[in-house]
Amino acid sequence: MKKRRLVFSDAAISDILEQADWYETQSGKRLAKRWEQAVTEAVAFATKRPLAGSACNFKSSELNSVRRVPINGFPKHLLFYRFDENEVHILRVVHGARDLERLF
Repeated sequence: MKKRRLVFSDAAISDILEQADWYETQSGKRLAKRWEQAVTEAVAFATKRPLAGSACNFKSSELNSVRRVPINGFPKHLLFYRFDENEVHILRVVHGARDLERLF
């Protein structure tokens, strides 16, 4: 199997960094580092096993190919991605209680 290239959207990068900053401000560097490690693991999982993520059921047909995986240790946060045979696109990393479809 060919290795897929990993691509982050600007929104996903912003999501990850803003949440890390929030955790550091609220609880310190240890929690921020734990967040960063958990996101790294979720990205690695999505990259290695892209079909293992749950398919999203958004109303918009443009979002049919979007999948999600939870962030381990941060169960209300989700990593959203789509993939093809060449690339895995990390789209967003957000809290699941948000209006998710509107974020895309």
